[in-house]
Amino acid sequence: MKILLFGSSGQVGWELQRSLAPLGELVALNSHSREHPADFSRPEALAQTVRAVAPDVIVNAAAHTAVDKAESEPALAQAINAEAPGVLAREAAASGAWLVHYSTDYVFDGSGTRPWREDDSTGPLSVYGRTKLEGEQRVRASGCRHLILRTSWVYAARGGNFARTMLRLAAERERLTVIDDQVGAPTGADLLADVTAHAIRSAARAPELSGTYHAAAAGDTSWHGYARLVIEWARAEGRAIKVAPEAIVPVPSSAYPLPARRPLNSRLNTRRLQQTFGLTMPPWQAGVLRMLAETHDP
Repeated sequence: MKILLFGSSGQVGWELQRSLAPLGELVALNSHSREHPADFSRPEALAQTVRAVAPDVIVNAAAHTAVDKAESEPALAQAINAEAPGVLAREAAASGAWLVHYSTDYVFDGSGTRPWREDDSTGPLSVYGRTKLEGEQRVRASGCRHLILRTSWVYAARGGNFARTMLRLAAERERLTVIDDQVGAPTGADLLADVTAHAIRSAARAPELSGTYHAAAAGDTSWHGYARLVIEWARAEGRAIKVAPEAIVPVPSSAYPLPARRPLNSRLNTRRLQQTFGLTMPPWQAGVLRMLAETHDP
């Protein structure tokens, strides 16, 4: 099996280099790759790369994920999140390759409290959400065999993340205010990469598995609950934490106005993914605590 991975230097792409390697020959590209064009701001150039590599599977981990910035640069978000996936899907359909594409809880409007199912009505609130939804639609319309994996609140041990920010602030301040009316499941890039590898192996033998799936860690929490877990871990580890437990104050999203509206309900129902591929999604706490232990400064 030959796999072409785009976005190899991002959070998910970095982990995919590890999880996909045992499946076959892996060609991993990012926007700085010299041999083959992989610049998603120039979507049509990607077709040349797909034809040159001639993969059995295309995995698209590239995206415009700067949610607030997308509001002021919609054309770039459109090119990267919608037009580029459409080009990849067109090439996959023409060659018979599979396309794995990642999407987001931001395609929903965030209403209610029930976890979103794959067939629920969409209603994105932001440029990011709208362009990601259009990317999904272009993939489906192409007729290519595909796995669209919607996920939420992705983090990784590599690079900056919410947990690291909370640890730094908790060591500097005596009071923290953290949003508590947005609810979702923090999902590790490593988990998403492993799920992807399992799904590709299964789908390669069963084309009827083509479709859209929700892939996120089990359970849910608010950003406030997420912060409390991280800071409690640090305190138990003996790290210098200035903020007291009662001084981690829950606040509504309105306390932090941002250019892009966030969905309040980002819960994703993963039953279809688990039943189809024989997987069990671990609780979000397990992944976060493992990430903290791995990145803990001795």
